[in-house]
Amino acid sequence: MTSEVKDILALQDPKLVISKAFKLCITQGDLATLKEGCWLNDKVIDFYLSLLMKRNRNQLGTVKNWTKTQDVFLFDLLFVPLHLGMHWALAVIDFKSQTIQCYDSMGQRHDDICHMFLSRKDASWRLPGGPSAIPKWVNGNDCGVFVCKYADFLSQGKPLTFRPCDIPLFRKVMIWEIIPQKIL
Repeated sequence: MTSEVKDILALQDPKLVISKAFKLCITQGDLATLKEGCWLNDKVIDFYLSLLMKRNRNQLGTVKNWTKTQDVFLFDLLFVPLHLGMHWALAVIDFKSQTIQCYDSMGQRHDDICHMFLSRKDASWRLPGGPSAIPKWVNGNDCGVFVCKYADFLSQGKPLTFRPCDIPLFRKVMIWEIIPQKIL
């Protein structure tokens, strides 16, 4: 795995298509945003969340796949990646527990965004506040990876037990997962 990831990242053609699915093309340039110290772009985040949806069929939805022909209320969870200028966070709409929470690696709650989603729901929906103890970033460039891993762990019903020191490995594994289009 390590040598294949290294070979892909060594390519010098940023327009070379490496993986194509979900009506998205991931180029070598897109994958390069997964190098340590880089900011993930929206295509990588959308592609990764689509891989999670593929793994968790019928349980997950993302805004990327929100269409007029799809009833999002049939899902258990809806993930909404939030691009907040120079930062990524993740809103999670849980249809089973009727809650909306924002997962932000900087520890921000984003109640305003959650209230925006809540205004479209009936009175039984609630905002339980931000999650109490979640992994937080320690630098200025890993927030996109945190969004993807929050979604990965939450989609499996796992507690968010990863640490910032896991992020470099997650970046490499994400490249490995994007190439064959399969979450490990």
